[in-house]
Amino acid sequence: MTDAPTAVDARASVTAVAQVMRNRGIDLVMVVADGHLIGLVSGRDLLVGAVADGADPRRVPVARSVPGELVTVTVDEDIAHAAMRMRERSARYAAVTVDGEPVGLVCADDPALGATWAPTVAPTPELHGRVVPGA
Repeated sequence: MTDAPTAVDARASVTAVAQVMRNRGIDLVMVVADGHLIGLVSGRDLLVGAVADGADPRRVPVARSVPGELVTVTVDEDIAHAAMRMRERSARYAAVTVDGEPVGLVCADDPALGATWAPTVAPTPELHGRVVPGA
């Protein structure tokens, strides 16, 4: 688990959040609305969620760039369970909470997830030099 990232208000503009990310040298922030964590936003999310649509990033609230459902796990959950929940939702990150308050993050790239994160993949014949009939 890494420490919780910087939090920004959901009403902050995409431009303001991008400036915070640049100034702090980070690529991920927590988005908070009315004191509650509503999601995590990366620099890529800002581009895809607002800039790519042609919207004015100075006027678009960062909340519009929050992708999908936030995955949360409690600090006392087993790492394998956290990895399973992240995999089920195709999430790269999960917010770690204590009594509903974010205290850190688990990232899919975290070595602790190791074998629990790797998807089960069956051998693919065409990748092993065999041609599948009818394919």
